[in-house]
Amino acid sequence: MVDTRFYKNNGPLSLEKIAEICEAELSDKSKADVLIKDMAVISKAGEGEICFFYDKKKKDAAASIRATACVTTPELMQYIPAGVICLTSANPHLSFLKLNLAMYAEELPTPGISSKASIASTARLGKDCYVGDFAVIEDGVKIGDNCIIEPHAVIARNCELGNNCRIGSHANIMHCTMGDNCYIYGGARIGWDGFGFMMLQGQHKRIPQLGRVIIGNDVEIGANSCIDRGALDDTVIGDGCRIDDLVMVAHNNNLGRGCILVSQTGVAGSCTFGDYVVCGGQTGFADHLNIGSGAQIGAQSGIMRDIEPGAVMMGTPAVPIKDFMRQVATVQKLIKK
Repeated sequence: MVDTRFYKNNGPLSLEKIAEICEAELSDKSKADVLIKDMAVISKAGEGEICFFYDKKKKDAAASIRATACVTTPELMQYIPAGVICLTSANPHLSFLKLNLAMYAEELPTPGISSKASIASTARLGKDCYVGDFAVIEDGVKIGDNCIIEPHAVIARNCELGNNCRIGSHANIMHCTMGDNCYIYGGARIGWDGFGFMMLQGQHKRIPQLGRVIIGNDVEIGANSCIDRGALDDTVIGDGCRIDDLVMVAHNNNLGRGCILVSQTGVAGSCTFGDYVVCGGQTGFADHLNIGSGAQIGAQSGIMRDIEPGAVMMGTPAVPIKDFMRQVATVQKLIKK
């Protein structure tokens, strides 16, 4: 059961309404008026709750379902116990997302400016914004409508945020412009110096970082992730990118549209990603690489050369996934000898 101290429950909802939301077929039309008060995982769902079953590998777990209703596929419906009302969907995973959005809502702050916030006189905020306690908004900042600036967030001078952006608690934004509908999670650091030094007379001398971070529309950057600004050119994060917690994107990188970087990925400077590149957790990239659109990089891989569009790579140094599997199989055979 979802904890309603943190999330507003919009239920109960009738099975007829749930079927409409989920784009699912209700197996027993006589149950259309049955009310569902909550969602839960298969192992915990009970009376008045609904669960989702879409993994054939776990079909044995279906026998233990005690929920009032279950959303599943037509093929997996046979595994659902008698007495559980079935709703069949071509894509139960998508149905879960749709019902989640309809039944629950995160409690968001009411628009308003805390008296404890520090906002420069030259900063400009749009309509219906929220600024929390001890947030700092410096000179020349421009913030669009319906933005949320959580407590202790810092928006440094001359940064620009579009509409419907959310900046998490303790996040710091500098030398940055971003589009609409972006969410920067708590503790993220955007636009700080890239790691640039030059050896002069036996000392590492800092190279001034004069670029910016340009963030597109509909981008999410996870908690405690770091996106460095460019040395001279800009660091660019394309529309629709999803960057997990604890990710490092160095200076002058350019990410295309819809890229996914999973936790602890690190991208060295001046790399160019095409659109919809997917990087598993703990992947690492050498600098000055080109990663083609649609490439998929397996977890803990090390990328040391350019990657062709659509390639699926794994290992360190990374090789095509089939080659990696052959390597693993060969090593296992050698061990057994």
